[in-house]
Amino acid sequence: MKKRLVLAIIATASTVPAFAQTALKPVPRSEYIKNLDNRFTAMDTNHDGKITLPEMTAQQQREIQAAKGKLQEQLITKFKQLDTNKDGQLGQQEFLAAMPAVRTGETPQQLLQRFDGNRDGVVSQEEFRAPEIAKFNKIDANRDGTVSPAEVQAITGKK
Repeated sequence: MKKRLVLAIIATASTVPAFAQTALKPVPRSEYIKNLDNRFTAMDTNHDGKITLPEMTAQQQREIQAAKGKLQEQLITKFKQLDTNKDGQLGQQEFLAAMPAVRTGETPQQLLQRFDGNRDGVVSQEEFRAPEIAKFNKIDANRDGTVSPAEVQAITGKK
């Protein structure tokens, strides 16, 4: 139940990329400033204490190239995994074999039973919302109407 609750909140919050993708950890101010200074120094290639447009453009290009290289490595690795007959090509069967299984956690009958509070065989909007709003409210510890990363962390115990 707790896992389902957290997954529901995370799924709802996935519209905020930083929340969904970033592991939370404390960062001391001194470490933050050190990282900023290191980034500045790396960008200031002529070491004049200033970042010019050409230096910024060059840094952006280096970062783009690094990202492309990493992505290309990942794609090549995945291609090799999919190319089961090792002919350097992906046939339709090989490609489709990589599709993950799609499973549901509950049958439609179980879902209806879980949401149909008054047991009349149908789920009203109010019945549909009630358990989900209760989950949200449980995580929103400070009752400000927003689930923060810290509140999710508090309920999951994960940093």
